[in-house]
Amino acid sequence: MTDTHHDDDDTMEYIGKDENRQSLALPQQLMPKRMYLLPVQNRPFFPAQVQPVVVNQDPWQETLKRVKETDHQVLGLCFVDADEEMAVPESDDLEIMGCAVRVHQTQREGGKIQFIAQGLQRFRIVQWLRRKPPYLVEVSYPQEPEEEADELKAYTLAIISAIKDLLRSNPLYGEEVKQYLSRFGPDDSSPLADFGASMTSAKGPELQDVLNTVPLLRRMEKVLLLMKKEQEVARLQAEINEEVNTKVQKHQREFFLREQLKVIQRELGMAKDDKTADVENFQTRMDKLDPPEHVQQRFKDELQKLSVLEQGSPEYGVTRNYLDWLTQVPWGQHSEDHFDLKQARETLDRDHDGLEDVKDRIIEFLAEGAYRQEVSGSIILLVGPPGVGKTSIGRSVADALGRQFYRFSLGGMRDEAEIKGHRRTYIGAMPGKLVQALKDSGVDNPVIMLDEIDKIGASFQGDPASALLETLDPEQNKDFLDHYLDVRMDLSKALFICTANQLDTIPRPLLDRMDVIRLSGYIAEEKLLIAKHHLLPRLLKRSGLLKKQLNITDAAIRQVIEGYAREAGVRNLEKQLHKIVRKGIVKLLEEPDTPVKVGVSDLPGYLGQPYFKKEKSLKGTGVVTGLAWTAMGGATLSIEASRIHSSQRGFKLTGQLGDVMRESAEIAYSYVSSNLKRYKGDPAFFDKSFVHLHVPEGATPKDGPSAGVTMATALLSIARKEAPQAGIAMTGELTLTGQVLPVGGIREKVIAARRQKINTLILPEGNRGDYEELPGYLQEGLDVHFAKHYADVYTVCFGNKPRRGASVH
Repeated sequence: MTDTHHDDDDTMEYIGKDENRQSLALPQQLMPKRMYLLPVQNRPFFPAQVQPVVVNQDPWQETLKRVKETDHQVLGLCFVDADEEMAVPESDDLEIMGCAVRVHQTQREGGKIQFIAQGLQRFRIVQWLRRKPPYLVEVSYPQEPEEEADELKAYTLAIISAIKDLLRSNPLYGEEVKQYLSRFGPDDSSPLADFGASMTSAKGPELQDVLNTVPLLRRMEKVLLLMKKEQEVARLQAEINEEVNTKVQKHQREFFLREQLKVIQRELGMAKDDKTADVENFQTRMDKLDPPEHVQQRFKDELQKLSVLEQGSPEYGVTRNYLDWLTQVPWGQHSEDHFDLKQARETLDRDHDGLEDVKDRIIEFLAEGAYRQEVSGSIILLVGPPGVGKTSIGRSVADALGRQFYRFSLGGMRDEAEIKGHRRTYIGAMPGKLVQALKDSGVDNPVIMLDEIDKIGASFQGDPASALLETLDPEQNKDFLDHYLDVRMDLSKALFICTANQLDTIPRPLLDRMDVIRLSGYIAEEKLLIAKHHLLPRLLKRSGLLKKQLNITDAAIRQVIEGYAREAGVRNLEKQLHKIVRKGIVKLLEEPDTPVKVGVSDLPGYLGQPYFKKEKSLKGTGVVTGLAWTAMGGATLSIEASRIHSSQRGFKLTGQLGDVMRESAEIAYSYVSSNLKRYKGDPAFFDKSFVHLHVPEGATPKDGPSAGVTMATALLSIARKEAPQAGIAMTGELTLTGQVLPVGGIREKVIAARRQKINTLILPEGNRGDYEELPGYLQEGLDVHFAKHYADVYTVCFGNKPRRGASVH
């Protein structure tokens, strides 16, 4: 095909009965042979339609202008099948079969052109005369072949019936039917088929298929199929609408009936409205309590406000929530304390093995309360490594006293409103945790446990640790003020028990208000009792097993303690025992009649190879065992010193040591260097020696001053070329003049030494009192030496006394 450009519409030719130029309106049967095209999207246009068409002014303004200049004012509309709107489609995108329409009432507004399109007749593009807007084509008008009259009548009646059904389901089609009847009769089969197709909501390609079908019978078959689909969709929509309307009507009916019932009951005095019910409910609650005078007055004021507020106002909801909280605080309600010390001791012994000194301290605390007939004014802080039973001791104290127990964790808390509540002006305001504790426990003297107080945070929202100062001070918490309730309340009757892993991160003013009780780790014998009496029975009960079905020998439990769970607490021990129980259940399911017995030799099959091997006591020249304290409990610390070469003086430290430990090493090096003659070493040894001091396990950070005497002993050992006596562990801070200063964590360090089967200890003289306070079972079998000066350490380690006088060279 070739494109030919025609700028003048005078060259238009017409086909029809009369070939002469028509100066008046064009009769419908006279159609132009050439016409301008306009693409339409979404759905094609049909000859039986009369509808408005809206197009963009750019680029179709010129097309419509040229059409208006013609006598016939006929335009071709061709369907373009595209998912997205195309500004200017390519000529090949337009369908070959289109609909010729007459243009009426063209209007321009807002960059759009709107006109009324009156469908006239199908056409087929024969030749493209211009492939760019304004599109110009040469067309032909297909003639419908003759069809059987009876078949046409049957299809016509079927389509008319379908149109009637659609009119019943959707009356909006009525206007389109009126327009159709104003132009065609009900017996005009071809326009009727096209009109039926245009009434459906079929997709564009399906409608274009109808437009492409010229033979009338085939076209009516396709239209009838589309209309049947439309009828089915309309039927489903009608069913859905009917179901929805039924439900809505039912709810409306129930709503009106309920409202009428409320009015009738109020008129007869049988019921009250919601506001009156709320007021009476709050009054009934408060009558059961014994609030202070200032709380009673605040309650009356708020209740009066509630009674005059409209239920729909936001203030009504705020006031109602406030009264709900105010009347749920147990004003004047408290439980009676049990001051039976024998029963308290039995409760503590039942729940805990070991920890005798901690139990004694708690019994003393309870005895003081029994003497005064009141337990208050003291805040207990339980400090110890993870897994030693701090939280469970708090619960046991509550059981011994017969009080309610409430626990919440402070770990990661950064908002002081968690402690003291939000102000009522904020959306979603609530009281703090302490008010919630009183509400949940139902009494004003519960045992409140503040867990992980050493892990409390701070942010721009406030400092919760500072908010706790008022809470935990016995002189201040008598008049504790929650921001939400905004009335003074007495927290002095509550017993606060706090837990922490360490004291370093607790603010000093907060720590000053607490009575510190330290919980150290357990030795192997205590862990064995805990496993037999508590951990294993609890695991068997949780798994639904009987003791005779799964038996773990004492030797196996001891091996689990020594080889797999050597930490200070028992949490990891419980995990290892749980692993054995799980694997034992698998064996019981495979062989239900064979009890499972676990001995020492079976442990590798259940737990794998031991994590901890039996450590031989390190000995030799320059090797000394020290005692250290960590947040996980006590630990032994081996320190090694070696002479690298004798070409120059030097001192090197390794083992990821902190600043304090490095200073201790330098002090030890200086002290030993300046006192070698006194301790029977070569005074010039360090002048010509490069010495390396190493603390093994270099991946673990280590810091603290308590390794001074240990480092000095290791350095003195290489200078004397003599190994210290084996089986000795020591701790203490050393000064430049040789004084041994006291250190902390004596209990944890003693337990660590016993765990490693070390029986000879050297401790600072200043810690003698700490050692003597230890329970007898920890002191049993130990040979402890107390050192004031390093000379005392030297005597124990090397078996002789130093020379008198210092030897500074």
